[in-house]
Order: sequence, then C-alpha cells, then structure tokens
Amino acid sequence: MTSLPPDYIVDRRNLRRKLSFWRVIALGAVLLGIVIAGLRITGGTPGTRLIPHIARLSIEGVITGDKDTLKLIDDIGNSHASAVLIEIESPGGTTTGAERLYDALRRLAKKKPLVSVIGTVGASGGYIAALGADEIFAEGNSLVGSIGVLFQIPNVSKLLDKVGVQVESIKSSPLKAAPSGYEPTSEAAKQALNSLVVDSYDWFKALVKDRRQMSDAELATVADGRVFTGRQGLNLRLVDKLGGEREAIEWLETDKGIRKGLPVQDWKKGRSLERLGIFGAAARVAELFGLQSLAQNLDRLDLAQSLRLLDGPLAIWQADQLQ
Repeated sequence: MTSLPPDYIVDRRNLRRKLSFWRVIALGAVLLGIVIAGLRITGGTPGTRLIPHIARLSIEGVITGDKDTLKLIDDIGNSHASAVLIEIESPGGTTTGAERLYDALRRLAKKKPLVSVIGTVGASGGYIAALGADEIFAEGNSLVGSIGVLFQIPNVSKLLDKVGVQVESIKSSPLKAAPSGYEPTSEAAKQALNSLVVDSYDWFKALVKDRRQMSDAELATVADGRVFTGRQGLNLRLVDKLGGEREAIEWLETDKGIRKGLPVQDWKKGRSLERLGIFGAAARVAELFGLQSLAQNLDRLDLAQSLRLLDGPLAIWQADQLQ
C-alpha cells in the first residue's frame, strides 16, 4: 500500500480547518440574522444599555397603562440610563391607564431626570403622560391639552325597535349595568355616569394645577376640553419650551448636568405578533419589508380598532377624527 505524501496530508488538514472556519462564520451569520429579525419584530434594541446613555421612551397611540409599558419604565429606572427622553404621540386613552402611566413616570423621575417631547399630538391622556416629566417640550404646531373626561356608549335601542328585537334583562337594581345600550338611558343612570366623569375631571384638573403651578384662573382658561397649539400652550403654561429632541437633550445637559455627547438609546416593549390586532400585525410585517408608508396606514387602522374596544371613562381627544 502506497503512503500519501506528507505535503498532501498537510494540505488536506489545512483545507479541513478552513472549511470548519467558514462553516462557523456562516452559522454565526445565520444566527445573527435571526436575532436581528427577532429584535425588529419584538421591538428589542441591542447596543448601549450597559453604558451611560439617554433612554428614549416612546408613548404612542392609545394609552391603556398596559403591564409591558409599566415594566419597561421600571427597567429603565434600574438601568445605566443617565436620563430619560419621553416622546409622546398620543391622543390619550383610558383615565385609569393614563393614571397608571403617570404614576410610573413619577416614580422613574425620582431616579432619573425626565423630559417629555410632544410631537404631533399629546392630548388628554397623552398630556397626562407629559405631566409625568420634569420639563415639557412641544413643537410650535403640536396639539396639546384637551383637559377633560368623557364616557361614551352606543345606544342601539331605536335600531332594535325597527327590526323587532327586544333585549330583556332582570336586574337587582335599576342602575345595575346601566347604561346598557339596548334601551334609552334613564336620567338616574345619566346622573350616576356624570358623577363619575366629574370626579375624574376634578382629578385631571388638580393634576394639571399642581404640576404646572397654575392659579384657578389660569386653570379655568385651559380646562374646557379644547386643544391648543404648542405656541398657545407655551403662553398658557401647558408647556415649558418650544422644540424637539435636540432642544430637550440640550436642556438635560445644561439644566440637569447630563454629560454631553451621550448616546440616545431606544427602549421599546416587545411587540410580538400574537399580542397585536390584525392590522398591527400586518404593519409589523410591512416594516420588515421596508414598506413604511403601508405600515403607518395599517397602524392607523389598528388604532381605530383599539379605540372601539376601550371601555370606561376616557381621557382622549377627537378619536373619531384621527387621520
């Protein structure tokens, strides 16, 4: 039997080493691609969380005070973030959800300097979120305010009469499950609901008065439910300064002593597809393929769908007119 030349054996070994090396590289590239795709779907962000940075937290869409958002705020409080930038794009949501969000932001403010930046709209519950920060920035044409509370329920009793349908109910008392939407709302039920709205409204006004250091006369001017532009809000003491993210970061550096040049790191809650509505899930898929315009339109449809599912008193601005 003829033995193989030593040079041939060495070459074969070197070839096997090179093949093994490139297999490892290829496997690593595949795993990295999977991780990046997963992060884009779930909203995770790799990078600078383990070093000092400015955490950017986005409050978008309908505010419900969901557990994921509240946990994310707690996580930021325990992180290496030197300060927090809150970006607000929200017409509001439920009063209870806005209250939970505000309380979580105030707890965070005890650990980190907070500044909020209102984009296109920060109204009702969105404005309550802005009140959780130490300083409020808004663009000149941002919409702010809408200080008020509403309770809505569709009443289809006349429609049911026309089609010959009658919903019968046996109740322990006249105000149980009132209003139902299947019968005209009684005056007693309207008064009971009005007391809920007034109580939540008083809470909202007291919050604005305390956080914005307003007199009763100043509060009365802004607390009639209307929205204001950022320029109007500045004169009415609803916002502190005009500007966006750049101006807010400058404020953190000059007024709060945050080191200049810190990276700004996005903190996002996971957005797994099974937790989204059908339009929201489709929007996330569109994002993966770079179809940003389609994703934005699908997000608007998802927002409208979410609004229909809200129950209880709302702190929200012009939900039916969102474009």
